[in-house]
Formats: sequence, structure tokens, C-alpha cells
Amino acid sequence: MFGRVYYLRRLHFLNCSIILEIKRKRKMRMRNKYRKPTTFPSNAGSRCSMSTVVWSFVGFLLMLHLYSLFSHKDATSGEIQLQVTNHPSFRELVEVEEENIQIPPPRGKRSPRAAKRRPKRTTTLIDEFLDENSQLRHVFFPDMKTAIDPMKDNGNDSFYYYPGRIWLDTEGAPIQAHGGGILYDERSRTYYWYGEYKDGPTYHAHKKAAARVDIIGAGCYSSKDLWTWKNEGIVLAAEETNETHDLYKLNVLERPKVIYNENTGKYVMWMHIDDCNYTKAGVGVAISDYPTGPFDYLYSMRPHGFESRDMTLFKDDDGVAYLIYSSEDNSELHIGPLTPDYLDVSNVVRRILIGEHREAPALFKHQGTYYMITSGCTGWAPNEALVHAAESVMGPWETMGNPCIGGNKIFRQTTFFSQSTYVIPLPGLPGSYIFMADRWNPADLRDSRYVWLPLIVGGPADRPLEYNFGFPLWSRVSIYWHKKWKLPSRWTG
Repeated sequence: MFGRVYYLRRLHFLNCSIILEIKRKRKMRMRNKYRKPTTFPSNAGSRCSMSTVVWSFVGFLLMLHLYSLFSHKDATSGEIQLQVTNHPSFRELVEVEEENIQIPPPRGKRSPRAAKRRPKRTTTLIDEFLDENSQLRHVFFPDMKTAIDPMKDNGNDSFYYYPGRIWLDTEGAPIQAHGGGILYDERSRTYYWYGEYKDGPTYHAHKKAAARVDIIGAGCYSSKDLWTWKNEGIVLAAEETNETHDLYKLNVLERPKVIYNENTGKYVMWMHIDDCNYTKAGVGVAISDYPTGPFDYLYSMRPHGFESRDMTLFKDDDGVAYLIYSSEDNSELHIGPLTPDYLDVSNVVRRILIGEHREAPALFKHQGTYYMITSGCTGWAPNEALVHAAESVMGPWETMGNPCIGGNKIFRQTTFFSQSTYVIPLPGLPGSYIFMADRWNPADLRDSRYVWLPLIVGGPADRPLEYNFGFPLWSRVSIYWHKKWKLPSRWTG
């Protein structure tokens, strides 16, 4: 629908320009009527008028053709979309849910001398989130009593997602798949969730180092319904003794993503590989014959010769896979296709979002348009998400704005106190996806939580862009906050 409006507006702009030109020429003819001719009379004015009329007629026919073209396209997609959006469960997903969290008064009074030496600034909700001793700790990190347990008789609460709560696997243990991604395996008709297995103590390698957990490995969980997850174990394990190995326990393994190569029959994992000081800045590659591993680690590299930190994979409809990664001290993103076997990058690369300092990319595709959600660069602290769009996966990419809806202003400015990691398509629900994010707990990284929320593509963009006469081609991307939600009952996985 919005694509049709865009083209009609551009054609309207063209026709208006033509009409203004006609009026201008009429004024010129009226002005010249009272001037003494300096040349022989001619019919040049008539020729100009005829030319203008012809071009106006051509513009009208073009507008009519485009209108009928987009009407047919939108009628088909609109019928499917209408059937979905009229479903009661779907309407619940797009309801705006607000939050009103009051910051408690400070504990105890500060001495006048201390207040004079360092005036205390107003405490923000982000300060409370980062303070492990905050009185609001239970709001951001609820305890085990409220955990999501798929093996318990939950009655009417079955299949509900509770963002921020502890999420248990089928064995009753908290799921360990941070910075993860989802693979849907067509052969087994099963979803596989891969992520960082962080079930170890949090510490700092040195005084100025970021909080970390030693590498344990990449964990894997399987599910038929995206809610009940079975622990398939650690599919790529750390190296305990070989200090020269990329997977040595004191190094860094982050954001593992897995895709399947139909030509080779291999499951291929890419991940961020680094040292404890984040100076290596590379990617690692591993392969397996099975989605549940074990994966054999091959090597690491700096793709295209550039630094690589936060990264993700995207596999397009034509089977071409792409690596997207933060580079140049996280000041820009790079994107490029992988080789046909998915084991290396090709020699093609494009720099995007230059100077915008974005990380944690998560790509998805909707009706031929590519979308990407990114976060800012603030370490473990949450920040504002942005959504970007492009007609080609290689760009150019344009920024559309903050996709978060609901909660409150601070919730939206912090991506609901989480960071993007992946977007899950939901076949059978046009325009509907699951936004996957991590709510990091830098005081105890193993207790970091998962924030899964409905992501809907539809409606006009939030604000005009710098190009296309201010009318973007793509629809709005919206991530809706809910304390509790579930997929529509008609979705069967």
C-alpha cells in the first residue's frame, strides 16, 4: 500500500511541475503579446503547448499503469494481511502496553560535606538497572520463583513469553544461549537455538577490563514450537590447555550463528573470536554434519582484512549467505557475500552506516525489502535500537528510526533494557516476526535474560528520509513491549 502511495506522490509531483510550466509559458505569452516583435511571426508557442499536453498525457498514463500494478500487488498481500490482523490473538500483539516504574528514594542521607564535595545527580532508571544492589533489581531480573517452566502444568499460561524472566529448558535448568541465533532445519522440521554458554563465574581480567566469563562453548537447544527447548549440549567446546588456540578458555567466543549449506550438506557456524582485551577482532568458522554437532573448528581470520567484532549471518532466498560485522573500532558496519561453501568471505565487501557507531546487527527480509536492527556501542549497558532498510542487501542502507513501541520513554530508549541479536521469521503470519534480544547482567553474566517480543512490519515509516522526496519505499518496523504475550493460536510452527 505504501509503495503505491509513494509512486502516486512522485507522479503527482511530476504533474504539478508540468502544470506550473504551462502557467509560466502562458504568462510569457501574455507578456510578449504587448511587445513589438523583433522576429517574424511563428507558431512556436503552439508547439510548446502541444508538447506540454502530450507529456501531461504520458504522465497520466504512467500514473494509471503504476496504480493498477500496485493495486494488484497490494490486493493480494492485503487479503492475507487482513486475515491475520483481524485475528484476536494478533490484535493483542500490537496493543501498546505502558510501564510506570517509580524510582525509590535513596537509602540513607548523605553528609553535607560529601554533598558539597560531589553533588549527587538525579538517579535514572538506567542507573537502577546497572546497580546490582538496586531496590528495583527484581523488576529487571525476576527471581527463580517466576521462571518460565515449559514442563510444569502452566494452565492458561502455557506458551506465554515473559521477557526478562528466567527461562528453563526441559530439564529445569536456565537456558544458556546468549547472543544467539535461530536455525530452522527443513529436514527435521526443528528449530535450533545456538548461543554463548555462559554458565561460569563473572570476573574482570584486569582493573579496566569489561566483565567476562571464560569460554565454555557454544550451546544448542532444539524446539518444535519456539517455547519448549531441549538442551542438546555444548556443540563447540572451549580448549582447556592449548593457550595458542582461538577457543582457549581465556579468550572470547561471542554471537555464534549457524546456517545450512544445501550444496555441501554441512552446517556452518560463524562467531566473533577475540582475546580478553578485544584486540584480535576476528571471526571463527566451524562445520558439522548435524545441527546438534559436534562442530569442528576450522580457523579464524579478519574478514576482508578488517577488524570484526559483533557479527551475524544472513541467508537470502537465493541461497547466497552474507556476513555482517562491526568494524573500524565499531564506527561502521561491513557486509559481503560468503563463498558458495559458506566457509570464507568473497572479495566483495561494502561499508555501510559509516560513522554511526552501530553494533549487534540483526537482519531479516520482508516482501523484497531488507531490514536490519542495530544497537549503539555502550558496552554491557543498554541503549537505543535503530532500524535500517535497503532495497539491496548490499545497500545503500537508510536509517528509519527507533522501532520500539510501548513501555515508557526510558524503555524505548534502552530497547526495553536489552540488545538485539536475531529476528525470527514466522511463516504463515505475514509481516510478523520475533525480535530476539539479550538483557545483559554484567554483575553475573550467566544470569543474563532473554527478551523476545513481537516485531510487526506494516504501515508508513515513522519519519521522512533524506531521499526519495521524503517518502520512503518501505513500511514501519515496530517492536511492541509486553510483560506477557504469546503467538497467535493459528500459528503451528
